[in-house]
Amino acid sequence: MSLLLLLVVIGAGIAIWAQSNKKKEIGRERASFADAQADARRWIERLGSQVLTLSGNDTASTQALADASERYNAASAAIGQAETVKQAQLARESALEGLHYVNAAREIMGLPAGPELPPLAGQRAAGKVTERRTIDHDGQQITASPEASAETPNYYPGGKVAGRPVPAGWYSTPWWAPAMATGLWTAGSVMMFSALFSGMSGVGYSAHAFEDGYGSGYEDGLADGAEGADGDMGDAGDAGDMGDGGDMGGDMGGDGGFFGGDGGGFDFGGDGGGFDFGGFGFDF
Repeated sequence: MSLLLLLVVIGAGIAIWAQSNKKKEIGRERASFADAQADARRWIERLGSQVLTLSGNDTASTQALADASERYNAASAAIGQAETVKQAQLARESALEGLHYVNAAREIMGLPAGPELPPLAGQRAAGKVTERRTIDHDGQQITASPEASAETPNYYPGGKVAGRPVPAGWYSTPWWAPAMATGLWTAGSVMMFSALFSGMSGVGYSAHAFEDGYGSGYEDGLADGAEGADGDMGDAGDAGDMGDGGDMGGDMGGDGGFFGGDGGGFDFGGDGGGFDFGGFGFDF
């Protein structure tokens, strides 16, 4: 009888211990989510104040602020639906991307950029435009430039779009916009990328690397982005590379229509707040 009693006591102890551990784990998850949510809201509020108080004074700054406003709307919607740390981090990434657009607009208008922003996921590895270059692609001229101009009013802060690196710079047309909206790149985009960026010093990877979704040092770039975000997590954490979560708002300003493309086979965030454009291959 004493043995039976002992077994009952041990069983009860194990049950209490397991329940206590489960409560602690739930508590840690809630605390992590609360931290991530608060951090995302902080960046969203900062972006909102910039969007509401700034007005562009030329085509390029106006377009950059319009893109920033899209990111603000996307981030606000995402954080309102977020139920997990990852979803909150995706909202944060979108807000940060919007702030990079704001900084680009402020630079054009001769305003101070403000405090340095954490890097976006994949931004460093994507590289940047370091020289002005114009190509003909499918009967359309596409220009890339390190500086804004009337001919290149479309800015991209650098990072991944639908699993492919897109260099930071100013462009005559948002050539990445169709892939951002559909999650698909066309076969012609590889040739376009090669013609536009081949040999450019700021873009350290080839068209084949673009096709594969990474370039020289890409993993290092991801690690740098994650490290920079972790350091800001007093601040509270970056999204890492969340399938280009920063592009949640879309970037459909301008025409960009030469890609066409099939809209099937992509996932606009089934877990309730994040937009997943990653992992798509080319359609040859």
